[in-house]
Amino acid sequence: MSRPLEQARAHFDEGLAHFGAGRLQAAAESFEAALQLAPGRPSVLGNLGITLFRLGRLQRATDILQQAVQADPAHAEARVCLGLAHELLGHWEAAAEALERGLVDFDAGAGAWLALGRALGRSGRLNDALRALDHAVAQEEYLAEAWSVRGNVLRDMGRLQEAAESFRRAIDAGADPELHRYYLAASQGDTVVAPPRCFVESLFDEYSADFDEHLVDKLGYRGHEQLLQPLLDKGRRYRHALDLGCGTGLCGALMASHADAVDGVDLSAAMLQQARKRGAYRRLAHDDLTSFLAAQQDSADLVVAADVFIYVGALHEVFAQVRRVLAPDGVFAFTLERATTAQGFQLLPTLRYAHSEDYVRSLAAQHGLSVIDIVTAGLRADQAETLQALYVYLQPDGHERTV
Repeated sequence: MSRPLEQARAHFDEGLAHFGAGRLQAAAESFEAALQLAPGRPSVLGNLGITLFRLGRLQRATDILQQAVQADPAHAEARVCLGLAHELLGHWEAAAEALERGLVDFDAGAGAWLALGRALGRSGRLNDALRALDHAVAQEEYLAEAWSVRGNVLRDMGRLQEAAESFRRAIDAGADPELHRYYLAASQGDTVVAPPRCFVESLFDEYSADFDEHLVDKLGYRGHEQLLQPLLDKGRRYRHALDLGCGTGLCGALMASHADAVDGVDLSAAMLQQARKRGAYRRLAHDDLTSFLAAQQDSADLVVAADVFIYVGALHEVFAQVRRVLAPDGVFAFTLERATTAQGFQLLPTLRYAHSEDYVRSLAAQHGLSVIDIVTAGLRADQAETLQALYVYLQPDGHERTV
């Protein structure tokens, strides 16, 4: 054995000893030293990649683990670890491919099957996801997250009674009761007045980086344009506009040249980071709508909420606060997913809310607002169909129509 290989072997053995003792940083350094002396060695690549994964250095781990499985396709543990790293990074298809192959020969336990189920579900392979999640709960009956993901997969498949039972099992296993009662209500056709804040916040934090591409490019969303165009075409200049649930700033970008100041609010900090890049806003607030509105001292002559109230539910308090801040000649413009029943609002199996036109008219009357116009039109694609929305324009009572 050559001197470099002897040194590589010594570093490798040191790495194994450090790893076994839980000294992961020292293990990684030893494996890195071994790799420098013995490039491409499958055993070194595999152990280094697994150690980096355990350290949470996911991007470097995926690079090394990919080299490990290319050098030794039979290294099932490295392949499983590669899949777990991809899953944590949100690389759903890559995670599913690696985990499916790796778990054939290296069953890493319920957590790995859960990760596979989550990755398959995000990749749209719902039947395969369900099978993986069944493996997870068979191995660990009280794995709350597996029951939760299983419930959402079944909900996406339209198997609502089974979904509800999974959500009950998740609650029994210790899952967040408020969040899972919301999931349960959506599966059972019940309605709760508002979603848990954690649901909305985490949904859009995760969605933020790809939001515009997915919503606008893939789903053909033009709701912000359709909502604002009748207002902007009038040529009116607004002194102060509020963008409720501003998201990545699609509305702000349209309003900026028509308003002296635009302020936005959103529950998702990650969405606000995207909105800030547009340079369209005077101020951006990380808050819920009603708290933000309650804190407003200045009046606004335009208040906009595009594709927002689907994640709010009951709108009484929002209307009350908007009416308080809305200037006498102001406009309140928003979209709603149109309810399929005459009831005021309903929580759908999609976890979104729909509202009826009668509900809007009733709230407007209660809060001193006149309905200037309500238009039914498409919002975006939904399951190969066009989702119908209400485009609503309100003004304080007693003022001229401006829409």
